[in-house]
Amino acid sequence: MSQQQTAAAQGAGAPQEELNPFKIAQAQFERAADCLQLDDSMRQILKNTKRQLVVSIPVKMDGGETQVFEGYRVQHNIARGPAKGGIRFHPNVSLDEVKALASWMTWKCATVGIPYGGGKGGVICDPKSMSRGELERLTRRYAFEIAPIIGPDRDIPAPDVYTDEQTMAWIMDTISMVRGHTELGVVTGKPLSLGGSAGRGEATARGALYALREACRVKGIDLKDARVAVHGFGNAGAHVARLVAGDGARVVAMADSQVGVYNEQGIGVQSALRHKAETKSLKGLANATEIAPTDVLEVDCDVLLPSALENSITLANVERVKAKVIAELANGPTTPGADRVLAERGVFLVPDILANAGGVTVSYYEWVQDQYSYFWTEDRVNEALERTIKQAFEDVHRRAQQFDTDMRTGAYVLAVGRVAEATRVRGIFP
Repeated sequence: MSQQQTAAAQGAGAPQEELNPFKIAQAQFERAADCLQLDDSMRQILKNTKRQLVVSIPVKMDGGETQVFEGYRVQHNIARGPAKGGIRFHPNVSLDEVKALASWMTWKCATVGIPYGGGKGGVICDPKSMSRGELERLTRRYAFEIAPIIGPDRDIPAPDVYTDEQTMAWIMDTISMVRGHTELGVVTGKPLSLGGSAGRGEATARGALYALREACRVKGIDLKDARVAVHGFGNAGAHVARLVAGDGARVVAMADSQVGVYNEQGIGVQSALRHKAETKSLKGLANATEIAPTDVLEVDCDVLLPSALENSITLANVERVKAKVIAELANGPTTPGADRVLAERGVFLVPDILANAGGVTVSYYEWVQDQYSYFWTEDRVNEALERTIKQAFEDVHRRAQQFDTDMRTGAYVLAVGRVAEATRVRGIFP
């Protein structure tokens, strides 16, 4: 749900709260900075973005006319390594949203201990209304415009909302043409035939599964036959529904951008995947009751997996959320106000910078493989990912207990502490 949609959903009598994603990101940072007792100078360095690039993207459309789109690439922090972060194509992209996503990437990479900083990109467009040719021309011109600041040792994009491995292939080819040689490592999330990594397609969902298993262990919940709701049925949501079903969970509700579906006895995930592939929607899925997409957040379940966009769980609907465990596959799906309510109720929330870090972790593995032109098996990728996520969960849980706080603040304390230490040791140039 977009910021505008959420604001409308709150209505006149609903609680009002800050929904600007960058202000939310800064508030989350400040809470961790307070725990760490960071001085004002360090706070100023860490909460502001290093670089913001705004570009105009003229695209010749199929009808012969030219449309100009606006795009962004933001680098939040590179103290621990080159910037890393996805590119999204969406009508509601904004500079503040991209700044927030870039900062969340900084903390996400630090949470799982991989040597990247945070970056993010986006283009304001409606990809569902564009032809394949128009999307290719848009992607290539956008790649050309941001070419001065991206590269394997500078900033490495990846797929995000409404972009995929084909998008990354076009970007890799465009940058390679500009520079006169093939640069496999300029993006991750590529097709296997162009230096992609085995396991990358489902990495976000698989990382979330590993984190969810640990959360269920802490809460004493058996994932086998647990009732699970999945809000969002894109790459991450579809894969995680399949993976938790493979662990024996009962997926009772799921939603895409058009419709929610519900069945207390469980939805056949494989049937839903086939239906979505054939019709491009969950609408009309057999053996399921159709509900509003946002109602999936409120169904009676043990585990909720928000996998859509930011600001899905807010003060307007948090009281109706019934899950005992939440693992955030989306970026920023829960507002700070809703966070407080969930924590007071004892809901165990695995924050986005841990729960969805599987994608950037396997992107890191892909980048390493591209650098050495030596590629791993999928088993090796998944084993390495499981070790990384389990260790990160343990580190975050320990920080949360140490500071007597929730898992999100525990993750931020861990991540901000790591980036602050790197910044302190490097010093300030000149």
